[in-house]
Amino acid sequence: MIIKRTEARAGGVGPARGRLRAVLGATTTALLTVTALAALPQPPAHAADTLGAAAAEKGRYFGAAVAANHLGEAQYAATLDREFNSVTPENEMKWDAVEPSRGSFGFDRADRIVDHARSKGMDVRGHTLVWHSQLPGWVSGLGASDLRSAMNNHITQVMTHYKGEIHSWDVVNEAFQDGNSGARRSSPFQDKLGDGFIEEAFRTARAADPAARLCYNDYNTDGVNAKSNAVYSMVRDFKSRGVPIDCVGFQSHFNPNSPVPSDYRANLQRFADLGVDVQITELDIEGSGQAQATDYGNVVRACLAVTRCTGITVWGIPDKYSWRSSGTPLLFDDDYNRKPAYDAVLSALGGTPGGGPGGPGDPDAACTATYTTAERWSGGYNGKVTITAGRSPITAWSVNVTPAAPQKVVSVWNGSPTWDGSGTVMTVRSSWNGSLAAGASTSFGFTVNGGTAPPPQVGACTAS
Repeated sequence: MIIKRTEARAGGVGPARGRLRAVLGATTTALLTVTALAALPQPPAHAADTLGAAAAEKGRYFGAAVAANHLGEAQYAATLDREFNSVTPENEMKWDAVEPSRGSFGFDRADRIVDHARSKGMDVRGHTLVWHSQLPGWVSGLGASDLRSAMNNHITQVMTHYKGEIHSWDVVNEAFQDGNSGARRSSPFQDKLGDGFIEEAFRTARAADPAARLCYNDYNTDGVNAKSNAVYSMVRDFKSRGVPIDCVGFQSHFNPNSPVPSDYRANLQRFADLGVDVQITELDIEGSGQAQATDYGNVVRACLAVTRCTGITVWGIPDKYSWRSSGTPLLFDDDYNRKPAYDAVLSALGGTPGGGPGGPGDPDAACTATYTTAERWSGGYNGKVTITAGRSPITAWSVNVTPAAPQKVVSVWNGSPTWDGSGTVMTVRSSWNGSLAAGASTSFGFTVNGGTAPPPQVGACTAS
C-alpha cells in the first residue's frame, strides 16, 4: 500500500512516528512468543542470493539509482525489487526537476520513486539539494541576498516534503574543483555566497529534518589527492566546530583511464576516522568480463573493511540505461542478465551467486530458464531461452514467455508453443529435447516482430 505524504502528516504524525507506534505495538507479542520460537528447530543458515539481502546480512544497504520513467517496465521493476534494498532518484529530486520556477514545487516524479521504494521496504537516499548543475535559469540570475533565501527555502521545502522518508541526503554535491588546486568550484552559490554556503546548507538541512543523515557528495575523491584532501579538511573543520555533517559520499565512477585507486580503502577509512559515515554513492565501472568483475569485487571488499562504510549504490540497473551505456558499466546487461561483475559483488558480500531470475540457475530447482537476446533488427529480435536441469535428471520441461505489447511471437524452434486465451502468454514445452541429465542444458528460440524493447518476461521453468 502506498501512503501519501499528505495523509501521513495529518494531525502532525509523520510516517516515521507511525512506524514507531507499529513497532511498539508489536513488542508485547514478540516478547510472549520469543521463548516458544527459541524452542523450535531452526532452519539451517542460508547464504543470501540477492545483492540487497547479502548486504543486509553485513549491516549495509545495496542500492541503485532509479529513473521514474522506467518503473513501468516490468523487468526493470522486477530486478529493482528483487535485488536492491535502497534507491536513489537519478534526476527527479534535482533542483530543475522539483522547483523549475521560484517557489513553485512539483514532486510527482520523485514521489513515484519514493512511494515505490517505501512500498517495497527499501530505504531512499535523497539526491541532491545544492548543486551547480541542473539548475533552472532563474537561480543563476539572483543576487546574493535572494540566492541565500532561495537556497535555504529550497532545502527546507524539499526536505520537509519528504521528512521521515529519506535515510540520507546529498545536501551539497560537487563543490570542489578537479585538479591539483583543492579550490572550490565556481558556481552561483560559491561566487555569490562564498565558502560559507556549504556550512549554511548543512545547518538549514539539519533544521528541516533532524533525523536524516546529511552527506557531502563528490567525484574524483576516491583516492588520496588534492581534491579529496580539500574535502577532508572541510569535513574535519565541520566536525571540530559542530557543523552538522554525518556522512561523505564517494561517487566512484571508474574506467580504464581512471581505475579504482590503490588507496581507495585507506581513503575511505581516513574519512571514517573523522567520525562520519562513508557511502559509495554512484558506483559504475566501465569494462566487461573478469577485469570488470575484479574491480567491482575490490570496491565491495573495501567498503566491508571500513566499519563506517554503510552502503553502496550503483548508478543504474541495466547497461542500456546507464549515463555512459557504451562503456557497459553496470551489473546487468541490456536484457537484465547478470554479468560476471554481479557474481563478483554477490560473492564479496558473502552471498551465493547463481540463483533466481537472470542468473545461471539454482541447482536446487528442478530446472531453470535463462533468457538472452540473440539478434536485433529495427522491427524485432530473436530470443533464446536456455533450460538447465537441476541436481536430478528431467524428462520434460515448460516455460511461459510474455512479450510486451505490441510485440508478437511469429516463430518458435526447438520447442512446442501454445498460447493462452488472450494470445499474449506463450507456453513453450519441450519437443525432442525434453530429457536432460542433471546439470545439462538445452535451448529454444523464437522470433518477435513489433519492436525490440523491452525484452519479454520469461517465467520459471517447470519440469517433470
